[in-house]
Amino acid sequence: MAVRFDHSDTDVETRAEFDARFAEGTLAGLTVQGLDFRTDPPDFAAVDVADAMFIGCRFTGADVAAGLVARRAHVIPTFGETPYPTQPGHLYTPRELSAGFAEHGFAGMYDTLVYNHYVERGAAMPETREALAQRLHDSGIDNALLDLMKGWAHLGGGPVIGIMGGHAELRGTSEYRKVARLGRKLARSGALVVTGGGPGAMEAANLGAFAADADEADLARAIDILAKHPDFGDHDPFTAAALDVRRDLGETAADTVNGRDWARQGGLSVPTWLYGHEPANLFAAQIAKYFSNAIREDTILRLARGGIVFAPGKAGTVQEVFQAATKIFYNSDGPTGPMVFLGTRYWRELPAPELLRTVLAGSREGDLSHLVHVTDDTDEAVTVLAGFADE
Repeated sequence: MAVRFDHSDTDVETRAEFDARFAEGTLAGLTVQGLDFRTDPPDFAAVDVADAMFIGCRFTGADVAAGLVARRAHVIPTFGETPYPTQPGHLYTPRELSAGFAEHGFAGMYDTLVYNHYVERGAAMPETREALAQRLHDSGIDNALLDLMKGWAHLGGGPVIGIMGGHAELRGTSEYRKVARLGRKLARSGALVVTGGGPGAMEAANLGAFAADADEADLARAIDILAKHPDFGDHDPFTAAALDVRRDLGETAADTVNGRDWARQGGLSVPTWLYGHEPANLFAAQIAKYFSNAIREDTILRLARGGIVFAPGKAGTVQEVFQAATKIFYNSDGPTGPMVFLGTRYWRELPAPELLRTVLAGSREGDLSHLVHVTDDTDEAVTVLAGFADE
């Protein structure tokens, strides 16, 4: 019986899992992702590799890869040296995205280096070689995210709830604090908070989930610290404040996801290097960072089947409102939860909720206008979302 490392029978994403499979005498039919075999190289000749696939792996020499192909394995190369893994075997953590900050500041940390590479290679319109490398990277993120969510379901995890909102919301504002309190309450209720991974309302939501086990007063003090550097355009102090708050609130090693605790250590975020000029949101425990914003947008909404909260936001948030409404109207991803608009005054002046009620009243699934809720009360928002989960 194979050792169970994750929730896939065929994907191998860590060296420990590879070594366990190797000891069984066969790698046939497995997909080995992003491993570096230049240290302690295995003797591939000792095992069956028929129909095994090695994606983005590194070998001691081209002869090793050629030998695998000659024995009916498939080898998809790394496409040269890139600052990011061609096929990541896991989602990112805050520690990985911020690596290098202590020594080199915002300009020298991993997240920024990848963004600079992305821009230099054509941004959203890269040449073919770079495009293939980016697509493989995003495929690896897809795979890691799928495994993460299978694990969440396998362990009986609670509802997955998206929180959307403006990236420009400054730290310390009343709206920022409200979203942070909501993220904390949802995480404490057993829900998994999912955001778009940027600053503003998205950071506030993940911060709240990160502070799930802290007192509300501790969360308020943390926001006071962050508010000393409110603008994400001030990259270095903005990032340094986030790292300070993580330590002050008692960060834990959320690099492993063998249980459900990571949902109370910040939850999940799904950012993109298309908006890489924004500092990384360092409060999510698991970070599914994509190159493709289109995939990222669809992924957030597809995950958030327990409902979505929309805090005030501009064009990007409004786009997500109607993208979510389209999924609900056509039932393209199965039953969905409520659409909760947080901020009655804001959403009265920008009357998206009323328009949505009219549109959803004519859904192919019947009148779904009851899914639209507008409130200023975070407790009411939690109650609405919990009511759907209990149905």
